[in-house]
Amino acid sequence: MNSKDMEQKVIENYQRDEEMMILVFAQWCINRGLDPEEIYTKAYPNQGKNKSLQYALDLTVPKEESEEIQDQTLLGVLSLFGNDDLAIVVTEEIRRLKKA
Repeated sequence: MNSKDMEQKVIENYQRDEEMMILVFAQWCINRGLDPEEIYTKAYPNQGKNKSLQYALDLTVPKEESEEIQDQTLLGVLSLFGNDDLAIVVTEEIRRLKKA
């Protein structure tokens, strides 16, 4: 495998992993009765519609059909991808939900 092919493979793997991170975020929101688009917009108000989030929403299932996604799991995944702004908003939502 030449370096160009290797570089392309790394990019494809990163993109696939990033899509999985977005799906975990979207399903976490669904499981807690939150709107993933609303939460995402709070973190990135100037970004507009996110195509990857739209795709992930198509893959989510009702919370009754989903495995539990722990808060710390989601925060760890967001941190892994440097999604600090979204992690801050998620942390605020976790605090709000615990008070309710």
